[in-house]
Amino acid sequence: MKDLRTGSLRQAIGPGLLMAGAAIGVSHLVQSTRAGAEYGLLLLPAILLACILKYPFLEFGPRYAAATGEHLLSGYRRLGRWALGLFALVTLGTMFIIQAVVTVVTAGLLGTLLGLDVSTFTLSVWILAACLVLLAVGDYRGVDLGMKLIMAVLTACTVAAVALAVWGMPQWQGITGLEEAPRLWTGAGFAFLLALLGWMPIPLDVAVWHSLWSLERARETGTRPSLGQALTDFRIGFWAATLMAAAFLLLGALTLYADGRVFADSAVGFAGQLVDLYAGTLGEWSRPIIAVAALTTMFSTTLAVTDAYPRVVLALWRTARGQETNHAAGRGGHLAYALVLVGILAGALALIRFAGERFTAFIDLATTLSFLSAPILAWLTLRVVTHPHMPPADRPGGLTLALAWAGLVFLTGFSLVWLGWRLFG
Repeated sequence: MKDLRTGSLRQAIGPGLLMAGAAIGVSHLVQSTRAGAEYGLLLLPAILLACILKYPFLEFGPRYAAATGEHLLSGYRRLGRWALGLFALVTLGTMFIIQAVVTVVTAGLLGTLLGLDVSTFTLSVWILAACLVLLAVGDYRGVDLGMKLIMAVLTACTVAAVALAVWGMPQWQGITGLEEAPRLWTGAGFAFLLALLGWMPIPLDVAVWHSLWSLERARETGTRPSLGQALTDFRIGFWAATLMAAAFLLLGALTLYADGRVFADSAVGFAGQLVDLYAGTLGEWSRPIIAVAALTTMFSTTLAVTDAYPRVVLALWRTARGQETNHAAGRGGHLAYALVLVGILAGALALIRFAGERFTAFIDLATTLSFLSAPILAWLTLRVVTHPHMPPADRPGGLTLALAWAGLVFLTGFSLVWLGWRLFG
């Protein structure tokens, strides 16, 4: 990016919203709503705390890209091959299951919207085939524009649904969820809490995705954002994702917890309940609009994940070989991209076939793996932005560093507690 002219803030906006669009998927539509449905408002502070403590590590991706003109993987390589290897292990250990989870949720919404009596696996094949076609003929700008439009529609619908649900709530005492607190200290309760926080608001490896998207945005627009512009773009997306997480928890608490209902275990059953949440508060007229908005949102999340993993794998390969990778690998006829993409989707479909209808257990496994890998990614990213290669003026300030260390202690401590519980009971 060093040879690009400096652009305006409007030209810099994009990667942050793409991150938010990828975030407002399983973690929000499923996990946040489920937390409200099962625990009322009890877990709202935990969600907000997790988002705040993860903030520095997600911010370090666009910060490093704007300051150095490199993606975050180049920063890991500067620490040593061991750092790049650790990130590679985390990515290879989670990418198939994360791809599978976002696809399964999208498949459930598609089956509900169209009323199809088709297996989740078949629907997943259709969705991933559509992603393949779009990535073959589209480009970054198409994904970027689509995500902005979809985010606007779903945000408006969600805010309206929450506002109407709050208006119709006679008293808040009934949904505080305080009576559910003892359940959090059981094995099942603690496991759910870890799974909830794992993707809240999004896994930490997305910092690498964001740095790749930032460089691709700069290449597409022909402009180089300043550090301030890059961080403003990031903060818009981050705080939008955080507020939407709180909104989905409120929606679940106001409409499901208050009525004593629980979520279905299947993807199709959950999707039907999700649409019912909106229709019950906005009115039946909104059912098709909400179904299309939720499906489009999850499809966009699936598309973003489908695009990101081949980029990351190729960037990992090239960075490990010492090749220059100042922007993401091209799509279109790029054979390497196509081969990696097909391999990842084939692995995801194999997992979907294996998991069957064990929908919630499947999601909990994916989010737990993300949480357990979070301390490793957080430590690596913190090392990168404080490395001598990082321009001193662009390094994070004292408050951000203090928050980062607090987040690292939180992520490490929580993971050790979980591991101790699994090993010793």
